[in-house]
Amino acid sequence: MIRIGLMSDTHSHLEEKVFDYFDECDEIWHAGDIGDFEVVDRLEKFKPFRAVYGNIDDHIVRRHFPEDLRFDCEGMDVWMTHIGGYPGRYKKRIREIMAINSPDLFICGHSHILKIMPDKKHNLIHINPGACGNHGFHQVKTLVRFSIDQGKLRDVEVIELGKRGKI
Repeated sequence: MIRIGLMSDTHSHLEEKVFDYFDECDEIWHAGDIGDFEVVDRLEKFKPFRAVYGNIDDHIVRRHFPEDLRFDCEGMDVWMTHIGGYPGRYKKRIREIMAINSPDLFICGHSHILKIMPDKKHNLIHINPGACGNHGFHQVKTLVRFSIDQGKLRDVEVIELGKRGKI
């Protein structure tokens, strides 16, 4: 079993509370729009870290991370990207890939809207952890924690970090 801390859309802002909430996690995953590379440095020093780049990320972040990350985690096929959409409204690129080879768990960011929902058509779970930075239209900063155990998603938790700060 592995415990995951999932975040997205930090936009160069990293709450100190993230380190408390993710302390018992084995890995941290970031679904893009990281912003400043200092966010990466701090998270990589804290825990094993996987990420994809987002549309606001500069060439440094894009050189370090891919647009799509597809991997096996404890028997679960995971696909993480930044701009993906959601069940019934996936982006064209995502729909085309899913028609051929859908994952068990699809993770994306970008919308700043927290969503955890099944996609019955593609037989997967979709997670967008919302946004945990101060930039954007979201009102509350969110994270998601969960476990993967023998190919199954378990113990899914939504964490609210508080209201979005002013830019």
